Amino acid sequence: MYLKYFQFHREPFNITPDPDFLFLSAAHKEALASIIYGVEQRKGFILVVGEIGVGKTTIVRSYLNQVDTSKLTSVYILNPMLSFGNLLKQICREIGLSSHSRSSFEMLDELHRYLVNEFRGGRNVVIIIDEAQNMPVDTLENLRMLSNIETSKEKLIQIVFSAQPEFEKTLNLHELKQLKQRVSVKAVISPLDPASGVAYIRSRLTKAAVVDSVPFTAAALKDIVRIAQGIPRIINILCDNCLINAYGCGEKVVSAAMVRSVAREFGIKGCQSFGLAIAAAVVALFAVCGLSFYQFPHSIEPSRFSTAPVTKVVVAEKPVRPPVPQAYIERVVQRGDTLAKLVTQVYGRADKGTMLLVKKANPSITDENVIVEGGRLRFPKVVGP
Repeated sequence: MYLKYFQFHREPFNITPDPDFLFLSAAHKEALASIIYGVEQRKGFILVVGEIGVGKTTIVRSYLNQVDTSKLTSVYILNPMLSFGNLLKQICREIGLSSHSRSSFEMLDELHRYLVNEFRGGRNVVIIIDEAQNMPVDTLENLRMLSNIETSKEKLIQIVFSAQPEFEKTLNLHELKQLKQRVSVKAVISPLDPASGVAYIRSRLTKAAVVDSVPFTAAALKDIVRIAQGIPRIINILCDNCLINAYGCGEKVVSAAMVRSVAREFGIKGCQSFGLAIAAAVVALFAVCGLSFYQFPHSIEPSRFSTAPVTKVVVAEKPVRPPVPQAYIERVVQRGDTLAKLVTQVYGRADKGTMLLVKKANPSITDENVIVEGGRLRFPKVVGP
């Protein structure tokens, strides 16, 4: 929607793990190097840990994009919620082995022969398990049998776990003690620091822009990284919606005020923490002033103060009045859509009034940050602001 307006040839802040937008912070470099080292040196189990949205999947897919497929066979397990038998079936299917109506023992035996032949031919095999924290404990326990497929010096199959931090708690279970001991390479992907976060945003803009430009103020860039707490996925969501709002408002540059407004609409905690910090600072300032007055009353002339009562005036907040609906426009939710994005497309802005109007017309929306792909939303046609 805003591509032509900001002179982009592609969306700069899509939340899909696109290797073309790979940005290697120090932690991401370490994770990528750990995968390369662990697989090439046949270390067996490799663990990559990071919070939601830090870029684990992007690193894994970037690694797969650069491997020599003539020397490495890879199997990518996207849904790890499998029994050990079903996991073996999927692995066998991916590498071209028969898995129909066979026991786990038979599949393991044939897989062993396959791996020995691959090793003799100078080839390696890697199994990448994404979102490994969702894998059943029984399946993890049985994975040890795959690690037992080895020569006297090297592992014949490499397994990469990409997981959230709670996976390490799972590995601490007594029944997984032996599996944990077999993890020989580990990397932790941490959130971006302020400088790396700003560099990340600039990198994505450069790769997507027709001309070299940054439609964000320096303060806006810093606020985005701070509010997102360095999480790349949240940075992408904030940047994308800020550009949508700027387009809807006819602005060419995103300001810090717009960033905070978008963050509040999404209920992102970093923005709320910032507000609480300001409030705490104000309270502290008044406390210091009060303490100073208490400690040094002799420096104040009593005659300067009036003992007349103070009248408190409360100004009522003007209620948000949504526009008057006349009819409805229907939109089908596409991949990557957000409610704010669709509202801006229809009305040219996503403020409290228009968001309230759309949510009222669609009672199924209980959380404005969650809409279902393929669902139909009604957008009331309006008259007047």
